[in-house]
Amino acid sequence: MKNKDTGNFGENLAAEYLIKNGFDILTKNWRYKHLEIDIIASKDQKLHIVEVKTRSTIAYGHPEQFIGKQKFQFLKNAAAMYQYQHAQWKNIQFDVIAITLKQPIEILFLEDVFF
Repeated sequence: MKNKDTGNFGENLAAEYLIKNGFDILTKNWRYKHLEIDIIASKDQKLHIVEVKTRSTIAYGHPEQFIGKQKFQFLKNAAAMYQYQHAQWKNIQFDVIAITLKQPIEILFLEDVFF
């Protein structure tokens, strides 16, 4: 599976996971200029900015280890713009879903990862 296909597959798995856990998916792959948010969801009147990392194996590290400071800064900037455009959202939380595709598929949901 190519990296883009792996990423898309992981984002679809993450969205399914969130829905099963009571989240509403507002949008996927939201973009503003060079910034992107994988999934924007809501639950209990809180906006969730979700970064999804998918790896086919953990041979080179767990998926969540591949999210660096620069990515978090991009997410902060993107979330600020989304909040500006959708001012009704006052409560915001940043989450990570890390997926490993080895069998069985592993999904790790890390809530409120910064701020």
